[in-house]
Amino acid sequence: NGDPARFAGFGLPVVADSVPDFAGPLAGILAGLDWAAAHRPDCPFVVSAPTDAPFLPSDLVSRLMQGMEAERAELACAASAGQPHPVIGLWAVRLREELRQAVVEQGVRKVDVWTSRYRLATVSFSDRMSELGPAGDPFFNANRPEDLDHAAASLDHLES
Repeated sequence: NGDPARFAGFGLPVVADSVPDFAGPLAGILAGLDWAAAHRPDCPFVVSAPTDAPFLPSDLVSRLMQGMEAERAELACAASAGQPHPVIGLWAVRLREELRQAVVEQGVRKVDVWTSRYRLATVSFSDRMSELGPAGDPFFNANRPEDLDHAAASLDHLES
């Protein structure tokens, strides 16, 4: 959402939501699934993560995939400290029409409401909590100026 020109310097595609009126994270996930189906038809999954989470685990995708396979699930989401993070997930491209119907025709906006329709593997990353020092959580969000102080302290902790 917003002006895609601000991301031009990254040299990556910027995919706009196809659902109007800021329909929430599911609209962004749907846009990613549509893009993958059109441009990478051999790609069966798309991963989503917030851009304000600076300490995402380097093995995020592989662990989500392992969790999904181990539980014979259709989708996977991350968790830490007993808290699910539904927007940090692995999404099957083959479910995009079902997601479109849920968002466009049924007005579903909450990720949990949609994922509850499928087998969902919730993959814990709590083993990563101690690595990060003050931030403590691999899915820590830096939303406010004081959050940046916590992020900087965690970065110092990681580098020491």
